[in-house]
Amino acid sequence: MTESFRRSGEYENPYQAPYEGARQHASSPASASPVPPSPVNPEWPPPPAYRPAAQTPVEPTAVRQTQTAGGAGDGHGGVHGGGHDGHGGGHGDGPAPLGPMAAGPTPPDRKKRARGPFALLAAVAVVAAAIGGGTAYGIQELTGKDTVVSSSTTTSVVPSSKTGDVATIAATVSPSVVEVSATLANGTSTGSGVVITANGEIVTNNHVVSGADAIKVTTSDGTSYTAKVVGTDSKKDLALIKLANASGLKPATLGNSDGVKVGDTVVAIGSPEGLTGTVTSGIVSALHRDVTVSTDENQGQQQGGGGGNWPFQFGGRQFNGDTGSSTTTYKALQTDASLNPGNSGGALIDAGGNIIGINSAMYSAAADSSSSDAGSVGLGFAIPINTVKADLATLRAGGSDS
Repeated sequence: MTESFRRSGEYENPYQAPYEGARQHASSPASASPVPPSPVNPEWPPPPAYRPAAQTPVEPTAVRQTQTAGGAGDGHGGVHGGGHDGHGGGHGDGPAPLGPMAAGPTPPDRKKRARGPFALLAAVAVVAAAIGGGTAYGIQELTGKDTVVSSSTTTSVVPSSKTGDVATIAATVSPSVVEVSATLANGTSTGSGVVITANGEIVTNNHVVSGADAIKVTTSDGTSYTAKVVGTDSKKDLALIKLANASGLKPATLGNSDGVKVGDTVVAIGSPEGLTGTVTSGIVSALHRDVTVSTDENQGQQQGGGGGNWPFQFGGRQFNGDTGSSTTTYKALQTDASLNPGNSGGALIDAGGNIIGINSAMYSAAADSSSSDAGSVGLGFAIPINTVKADLATLRAGGSDS
């Protein structure tokens, strides 16, 4: 039993000579210093026959990395001697790690904890992408009722499994499209509008409300509101109106018209001839069409009875009458979705349920006849929604015509 107390060097033992020789070979007698004794467990076997001449700072790092690779549970991948039962150790012949290196959390543990918030954010992003427009609507309700919901065309308002399904798109977006009736000096003008905020901001065509003495708006559930004009921009044929005492409306999600391609499926919703919530479908026929419309307020008054003959020019020809001398030209999306008098100001919607245009002009086959004889021939135009978004601040401030 006394040998365990003299193993520190009081007596010579067969393991000391090789070790002392290596130590003397590594340093001169002048610089050598005694090596502090290592803790000894009486139950352990004697030290190995060979110890390295000097320990460098690299060894503890290597031990830590090996423990990380092997783990503490099964005892694989580390150096033997890391614990009494081999936890975190393997089957090597190297020296046992010092106690302080094994204590406390290692850098990989801290790294694991740091990954938690990032993993949570990634999960939230995935959920947001799956919910799409529903998330945007929820954010609007939390951040303010006058916030416009906007997204790219990659966001789907309808469930991804229902993308392109006309019935699903119609059911989802119809509550965001309204009928707009304007009382004029010589009659009435009927058009459509798109809800962009929960408290009743509506985007429509300027020619729908131009010259109106009073405006009534009817939502898809039959509720009626009075409205006033906030701002107009006749050069873009746009107007912003605001419902009185409205709240809890469902805003449409404004998409990205720059991402639209010829051949894309589209759905149109509006109130042709006062038939609220009429749904038609088709494709995008062309992009960047130059459409010329009148900026004369009196032209709006000529729509009396159903808003049937709003004149416009396209391709050097005039449709639905004379546009007059005061005109403006804008770039439009062309669609073969059926548009009829009263669709003006309504929604052109992509396959994901996003608004990509405000329907503005359509060709009536019988321009000089009554609206009951007119019909769509698949030649309709819509103001790109990016034009609307760029003009929204101006409209809210009163418009360029104020």
